Amino acid sequence: MASVFQWVVRVITIITIIVNSYIYLYPTLNKENCSWKCYYKNEDRLNFLERNLIEHVPVLGDLYYQYFVPEDATLVPSEPRDIRLLAIGDPQINGNWPKTKYIKRLDNFGNDYYIGHIYNVMKQRLNPTHVTVMGDLFSSQWILDSEFFNRTRRYMTRLFPRPQQETLEQFEVVDKHENLDFMSHKAWFQEALEEGLFDSEEFYHYEDVYNWSNNGEFDSSNPLFINITGNHDIGYGDSTYQHMTRWRKLFGKENFWIEFDNGKESAYRIVVLNSLFLDGPLMHDEFKQATWKFIEVLNKREYNGSSILFTHIPMYKREGLCVDGPKFELYTKETCLGGEFRIGLLKSQNHLSYETSQRVMNAIFKDNGKSGLIMTGHDHEGCRNYYNFERESSEWVGSKEISSDRYIKEITVRAIMGDYDGVTGLMTGHFNHEAKNWEYSYSECPFIIQHVWWFAKISAVLTVLLQ
Repeated sequence: MASVFQWVVRVITIITIIVNSYIYLYPTLNKENCSWKCYYKNEDRLNFLERNLIEHVPVLGDLYYQYFVPEDATLVPSEPRDIRLLAIGDPQINGNWPKTKYIKRLDNFGNDYYIGHIYNVMKQRLNPTHVTVMGDLFSSQWILDSEFFNRTRRYMTRLFPRPQQETLEQFEVVDKHENLDFMSHKAWFQEALEEGLFDSEEFYHYEDVYNWSNNGEFDSSNPLFINITGNHDIGYGDSTYQHMTRWRKLFGKENFWIEFDNGKESAYRIVVLNSLFLDGPLMHDEFKQATWKFIEVLNKREYNGSSILFTHIPMYKREGLCVDGPKFELYTKETCLGGEFRIGLLKSQNHLSYETSQRVMNAIFKDNGKSGLIMTGHDHEGCRNYYNFERESSEWVGSKEISSDRYIKEITVRAIMGDYDGVTGLMTGHFNHEAKNWEYSYSECPFIIQHVWWFAKISAVLTVLLQ
């Protein structure tokens, strides 16, 4: 009987080692999709053993290069450095209520650390220059401030931890745990709208910001972290001043841009756009007015570099190019769930409307011969397309192929949720000195369904107890 028990223990131990090794080594096992497109190693700095043996050993060679051989930037021009963006699609973290069952509470707890595990493994492996969460940070906008604070704390500690100096102000608000004064914010917003603050470039403009601390200077261990508004964060047409007050207080402006390397041939900019208020109809039409003012400011601003747009809702495209086709739904008496004030307001949309998409792309992507990229969330399955500019009709047309000398690439980032395999998106921007233009490439690094992560943790505990 003892021998049978020992055999069982050995089998469980072996399985535990294999599964737990996988959850930490999975990017190495899928090196092609889980590495930056451009990677620089100086072979002259390697010794004979490293150059002729270690680098050719599967898995071990990749691990050795990732963690023990410093990357050497002298192999390529030191400026500009590559854009290395880690893209996170729609985490949609849930919350707990008094009647929430304990099994669901445990599931929410585990889901936080499941996503946090993915982020920490990828961040340690890749040292991204930018991290962007493509909206829908939370699973529902219809939560009170208290629950919004709870989820914000989890988001900033369990899922996507950041340097303390970047989140001090947010945690001061969260620690107070007091309802926010949205009426004061409403007064500020309406005054700003009347006095033209949202018509001013200075309100939206940042330059050469590489993180939100350390004076914005480049730090390889501290990427620029950007959160995008999603419909589950602030709503669609039913968004309120309460929604916007807490978003701006804890996550900052919903519309802005950051320009890099102005005056150089390698100039590029990141444009962050709240796309939830572009179409409407909205409960507060002033939200739509302010958002379109941002678009108009962008349209008037001359820019001779490449543009990268981050927003939640994808641009309009015909049915069949992605899993989600065009859809636009308003609240009706049957769907407003007792809130009759919502009738006639925007309830949901898969894409921005055709007219809105055309105006947004025309405003942001200038006809300057420079490349363009759109990154979105919303469609959990993920998708990749091109928008070709048809000069005869002066319109952008979605397609799977490039058919014009002027085009924009659109990447819809697959959701990081366990049901979608815990995917993270890797976007590499590399400046081509011969073409004098930025080139963008993208891959998806899948982890595994959340049940395997749970199994790894439970089996580790079980193995320790059995030993």
